[in-house]
Amino acid sequence: MTREAPTATLMVRLPPKAKDLIVRAAKLRGITTSDYVRSVIVAQAREQVEQAESHIVGMTPPEQLAFWQALHEPAKLTSRQKRLGRLMQSLE
Repeated sequence: MTREAPTATLMVRLPPKAKDLIVRAAKLRGITTSDYVRSVIVAQAREQVEQAESHIVGMTPPEQLAFWQALHEPAKLTSRQKRLGRLMQSLE
C-alpha cells in the first residue's frame, strides 16, 4: 500500500487572457488545468534551479545569437556616454 504525499495549495492570480490560454493548452493535452500547470511549471522550475545550481545559463537559439552579437559587435555609445568617457579620461 503506497501512501500519496500530502499536497499544498498555490494560488496564482492571472489576467483573464493568460488563464484562458492555460485552459486551452490543458484541453489540447486532454488534462485538467491543474495538471497542466503542475506539469509545465514544475518542469520549468526544476530546470531553472538545476541551471542556477550548476552555474549554467540555458539560452534559446535566438538568445544565443543575441548574446554572441553583443559580445562581437562594438557597443554604439551615445554622445553623453562619449562625453562621460572623455571626462573620466581627463581625470586620470
